[in-house]
Amino acid sequence: MHLENHQINRASIKWIKRAFVVISLFGVLGVIGIVSAQETTSFSGVAYFAGDGECMDEEGEGADFALNMTGDLEGCLYVFVAEAECRPHGQYVEVGTELYVGSGAPGDDGTFETVYRFLAAYEDCPNLTGQIHGRCHHPIVSGSGTGDYRGIEGRFNMVDDVVAGNVHYSGFYR
Repeated sequence: MHLENHQINRASIKWIKRAFVVISLFGVLGVIGIVSAQETTSFSGVAYFAGDGECMDEEGEGADFALNMTGDLEGCLYVFVAEAECRPHGQYVEVGTELYVGSGAPGDDGTFETVYRFLAAYEDCPNLTGQIHGRCHHPIVSGSGTGDYRGIEGRFNMVDDVVAGNVHYSGFYR
């Protein structure tokens, strides 16, 4: 009788271990499902240097310049240059921070911050004239979002259209 109870206990332990493995797998799959269920939103549009009377938000005070964003983002991107350098052969590198201020329209009421790195080539780099090309990368600062952008994570890229004088942007957030 003692031996049979011992075998039952071993069988019970085996069953408990198997049940634990199965339950753990369902738990892991559930977490993966939750993580992948976070919706990623793609966005794109065109930005222009802000003209007189545009991009006058108080939050942008002290910015080196502002871009008027059109397309999926309808607001202003305030640019705060931290460092800029001309390198040999007209190469220009600029880094800094930015603040996007949404238009206040439904789904675009809030702000978020980015850090950016801009790379370009100029015919006359010291005077920033004769731009040949330019592009920049903008990771969104985690935890910086307010309003509709609270909790935002993501990034976007910009490419200068030197002929048209505007900037095309595209990216994603979640």
